[in-house]
Amino acid sequence: MTRVFLISDIRLYREGLADVLAREEGFAVVGTAQDGLGAIADILELPVEVVLMDMTKEGCISTVQRLSDAAPDITIVGLAVPETDQEVIASAEAGIAGFVRREASIGELMAVINAAIRGEVLCSPRVAASLLRQVADVASERSRVPAIECLTSRELQVIHLMQEGLTNKEIAKRLSIALATVKNHVHNILKKLDLPRRAQAAALVRSRLGY
Repeated sequence: MTRVFLISDIRLYREGLADVLAREEGFAVVGTAQDGLGAIADILELPVEVVLMDMTKEGCISTVQRLSDAAPDITIVGLAVPETDQEVIASAEAGIAGFVRREASIGELMAVINAAIRGEVLCSPRVAASLLRQVADVASERSRVPAIECLTSRELQVIHLMQEGLTNKEIAKRLSIALATVKNHVHNILKKLDLPRRAQAAALVRSRLGY
């Protein structure tokens, strides 16, 4: 039995959908609410597995984010998510696991809910395209991040000391090498990482290697 909680500020829609879901085999509506933020405490007290969230309500993205943070094991399905890249990506990032079109039938709603419970995404081609574009954008952004791996072992030593705040002279003393050699290493590091300043290289090391 899949226990569902429904959130929508439109009473007729909320009660009508709750009545339809209650008639579906394998589903039980354990609660409904007009306001999502106010319902989070109630949801956490109930045996809820799926929350159906009307995504046309103002502030719904924030509600989804808070609910997702408070109850990560609950599957959140968005109802009538506007099919624009901005809304789809924002919904997915907030925690929406299933997308139901405004024009969807009850059968399509059931299919989306069941798919979301299985960890699958059943959505329209437009929503799928938005999600794929986001994946491509993330992959492209990652490809532009300078690769620490291109540095030699000595350059890694130098950049590690750079992020500690040491000057070239202090690095030379620490590594027992000539100051000119340190300057050459710093030059090569910035060139390989395609960065204009040593502070940026140091920041990159902290973010990538956890120093």
